[in-house]
Amino acid sequence: MMQRFRVAMLSAESVPFAKVGGLADVVGALSRSISDLGCSVAVFLPRYAGLTLPDGTSLELVAKIDVLLRGEDVPALVYALRGPELPPHLATYFIANDRYFGRPGIYNDPATGEAFPDNAERFAFYSRACLEAMKALAFTPEVIHANDHQAALVPAYLKTLYAEDPFFQMTAVILSIHNMGYQGVYDPGSMAIAGFPPEYFYPLSPFEFWGKMNYLKAGIHFADVITTVSERYAEEIQSGEEFGFGLQGVLNARHADLVGILNGIDVRIWNPRTDRAIAARYDVESLELKRVCKEALLEEMGLKADPEQPLFGIISRLAEQKGFDLIEAAADRLLALPARWVILGSGSKQYEELFTAMEKRYPDRLRFKKGFDDPLAHRIEAGSDFFLMPSRYEPCGLNQMMSMRYGTVPVVRWTGGLADTVDPYSPGAEGGTGIVFEPYTPEALLLAVEAAVGLHGEPRALARVRRNAMAKDFSWEVSARKYLQLYRQANASRRMGTGFHKWLDTVQETGPPRA
Repeated sequence: MMQRFRVAMLSAESVPFAKVGGLADVVGALSRSISDLGCSVAVFLPRYAGLTLPDGTSLELVAKIDVLLRGEDVPALVYALRGPELPPHLATYFIANDRYFGRPGIYNDPATGEAFPDNAERFAFYSRACLEAMKALAFTPEVIHANDHQAALVPAYLKTLYAEDPFFQMTAVILSIHNMGYQGVYDPGSMAIAGFPPEYFYPLSPFEFWGKMNYLKAGIHFADVITTVSERYAEEIQSGEEFGFGLQGVLNARHADLVGILNGIDVRIWNPRTDRAIAARYDVESLELKRVCKEALLEEMGLKADPEQPLFGIISRLAEQKGFDLIEAAADRLLALPARWVILGSGSKQYEELFTAMEKRYPDRLRFKKGFDDPLAHRIEAGSDFFLMPSRYEPCGLNQMMSMRYGTVPVVRWTGGLADTVDPYSPGAEGGTGIVFEPYTPEALLLAVEAAVGLHGEPRALARVRRNAMAKDFSWEVSARKYLQLYRQANASRRMGTGFHKWLDTVQETGPPRA
């Protein structure tokens, strides 16, 4: 029997175990979809103190490893997820070390909301521990798929410190960038912490960024292939400072190896016809039942039902990227419109305080719940008439896809994955799946929300847009096949010896460039 193609997927978060944002949804769904296509997939995650395990599962200690960090061996334990109903070709492993992961929180200290000061060390340890865990488990991957800056040192390790390791000689490495706004920029002393020689760090080297160490830059330089989470975002991040955040030149240098693949959603979980979290299950043929979900959501949130007024939902990480400064600037004008609002999220204290204050000022129109509540997220998607995403930039976005799946019309800004997934609606037109605005201004946002309120007053047009939206296919299957094709191409290139970076040979032979 032919051996299955082996893929190691590395991420700091994945549903259902640990989640901060959309990265967790992507890794959880993509890993399963890749295994469904016939691959053997191993997901490697940190074992956080607040880890969530599915019912009926447990962790089994399967390996003890040493991880070289700061020039010393640091011990780690590797646990495997066990359970009777797990997918047969999808394994999940957890890297455990209490010093780094035995604390509340994933990236930030919950007590302060600030990033942990030792994140550089935590994720250097995680990246190298994943490689050592693969060796201890004898899992030799054809491809390692590293996600975001927390795992971006893996390509750098493979092409430098592990370049002569026979275990990884036939392994290609792919780096996925989910958000260029988060790069892992740390003090230059992080080079020594991570174990890289000092001669690797000099102006314009793969590791250096304005005098500091940049994990994502290193990953971009050393990965065999770089992917982003939508085609438009792949173009945007090469276009200038606004989207590239200082790495647009590095990305342009790897243009031939940069691919945009649109994320999908897990349509088994996000399905209004089978969703047990919502008040009434429905599909495109029974859209009238969506009204039941709206009434139940309004009651749950303590808002008075009014069939004449639309309900807007927001589920988000509360960050400036998401366009909340526009909402802040237009708050009084937005809340003067005949509409109700339900907001779920956490993040920046500025925006948590903004929505708390808005709720106090408009108690009959708005409810804000701080934190993340997955069942409530389903009820907001099902019960809302419109879903607002006024993002400054949006690499892909998942909630607009989930919203369309539930017949909830997205109101979005024309950027990144939002532009790739939402078809603009024009009054009187047959097509369209959402309301779109382009200028990043409070006035443009207000006009878009006013257009949504107007659409709500035209039941036939609203029903048509809802049906158009629900007809869209955002399942992972198409995207997963694109990833699998990319995996195979990257591995074939690796085996043929093409596409390998010569930077290490140059540094070893001649030393770093002189100033």
